[in-house]
Amino acid sequence: MTNTQIKLAKRPVGLPDADTFTIEKNPVPTPGEGEVLLKTKYISLDPAMRGWMNASRSYIAPVEIGAVMRAGTVSEVVESKHPKYAVGDILVGNAGVQEYIATDAKGYHSVDANLAPLPVFLGTLGMPGFTAYFGLLRIGEPKAGETVLVSGAAGAVGSVVGQIAKIKGCRVVGIAGGEKKCKYIVEELGFDAAIDYKKGTLKADMKRTCPDGIDVYFDNVGGEILNTALTRLNMHARIVICGAISQYNNTEEVKGPSNYLSLLVSRARMQGMVVFDYAKDYGIAAQEMGGWIQQGKLKTREDVYEGIENFHETFLRLFNGEKMGKLVLKV
Repeated sequence: MTNTQIKLAKRPVGLPDADTFTIEKNPVPTPGEGEVLLKTKYISLDPAMRGWMNASRSYIAPVEIGAVMRAGTVSEVVESKHPKYAVGDILVGNAGVQEYIATDAKGYHSVDANLAPLPVFLGTLGMPGFTAYFGLLRIGEPKAGETVLVSGAAGAVGSVVGQIAKIKGCRVVGIAGGEKKCKYIVEELGFDAAIDYKKGTLKADMKRTCPDGIDVYFDNVGGEILNTALTRLNMHARIVICGAISQYNNTEEVKGPSNYLSLLVSRARMQGMVVFDYAKDYGIAAQEMGGWIQQGKLKTREDVYEGIENFHETFLRLFNGEKMGKLVLKV
């Protein structure tokens, strides 16, 4: 029995190529006292992983060259020397892109596999869902009747942001790439309107779909879309900076917002958010969102691909638009 591991071989410039990672087969580790042996069932693929490959200063230490690629996971306990966990328990944590790990399980939490399909615990009831929940509710502070604009609206975070905003009584406009995604967020998720940024008429479409301006902008993409949204802000608008996927693979300098003086004119607030800051309240988010799922108010969608050896090509789907909802790799 071997442990297939995907390790970071080099720091990529631009979009990671196949040589960015190596595939290794090593012996399955043996758990020590106070540890469990976990077998990975599903791996979460997230845009943030691209940032973790860089050596630059960030909110979390970079993945070291030669180390297993960092990733969120859902795993099953297959051997236990831990007082808290038994064989068969399902744990969510950061086991990385590998089949097995021996760990003391600090930073992991158990979930009930009967509550939802396991990939949901990496999406709506996992980090992306918590990011949407806390970013929108704690920083965006939406009020009923306000206009909420969301970029990356068909993705794991954006799709949940829009649905929560609707639950809170807001008018919701989503920005997505392509007719299929725009149709999905309006017809299936209940957004009020969609903007297809690929049409090249972003400014006119934003004016048309947000005629009364923007009260909350939840930004997952940065670049031109953020810059354009700044021109449509209402008084005391709130901008949540969650990510900047349009900039992650830049080989030049990151393009910042030149329209930032709109913040001054509108007395608006732009604030960054990292989900780890809300870790103590994850249970609150899981309970409330779990209730919304059961009531049919919150829909989940997971885009699942299979095979750890297909990690690189599946990871690239984050950046080429070839996915809907939460991207997950089944091991």
